[in-house]
Amino acid sequence: MEQNNENKTTAMPRIGEKAPEFKAVTTQGEIHFPNDYSGQWVILFSHPADFTPVCTSEFITFASLEKKFAEANCKLVGLSVDGLYSHIAWLRTIGEKIEYKGMKNVEVKFPLIEDITMEVAKKYGMIQPGEATTKAVRAVFYVDPKGIIRTILYYPLSLGRNFDEIYRILIALQTADAFNIATPADWRPGDDVIVSPAGSCGAAKSRMEGKEDMTCQEWFFCSKKIDKEKVLKTILKK
Repeated sequence: MEQNNENKTTAMPRIGEKAPEFKAVTTQGEIHFPNDYSGQWVILFSHPADFTPVCTSEFITFASLEKKFAEANCKLVGLSVDGLYSHIAWLRTIGEKIEYKGMKNVEVKFPLIEDITMEVAKKYGMIQPGEATTKAVRAVFYVDPKGIIRTILYYPLSLGRNFDEIYRILIALQTADAFNIATPADWRPGDDVIVSPAGSCGAAKSRMEGKEDMTCQEWFFCSKKIDKEKVLKTILKK
């Protein structure tokens, strides 16, 4: 729970709940979240401040990967507590002057929310008083096509995000939905998946109706193989 300056308690969003609704001004015009993204996955993420080095490296990376996320039916939406003109000036500077890991002349096309009142940041628990009271931490919210929060990540101000993991989570969530399975530790497309939940190995096999090869090491640990090509063909838009 979060206590705001007016002594009102606001519950932070939780996995499995509807994403809190809001309207906001962005660098790409006004948005109504999550309504505008119905039928699509969307990643809503916050950064502490414009014109800062870690945030700059992250935005270059996000923008460079935007097409890859779009192929997985996922939109990106950024947020910080800076104003719109600061956002525009910063993104222009990134495109004209900054190079990171060989990525340069990068144009950020996804919306970046103006949140100078911190209304949205507080609604999503992005303001963590132990870390900073005037900056948002590096939060990441995965919202599914029905507007439900599916995963939440929080990073401190000093730690840049792992974008391989951010993308891996998106693909794993979609794979779990599409094939009614769970994904084990470090899963990537082509790895075995977990047949879950199963009260017994026999029950798991019965549910699969004998159509899939499964391996059961114990009644609670049954897995099967789904080809990488099948996963990617199901999820990615070509």
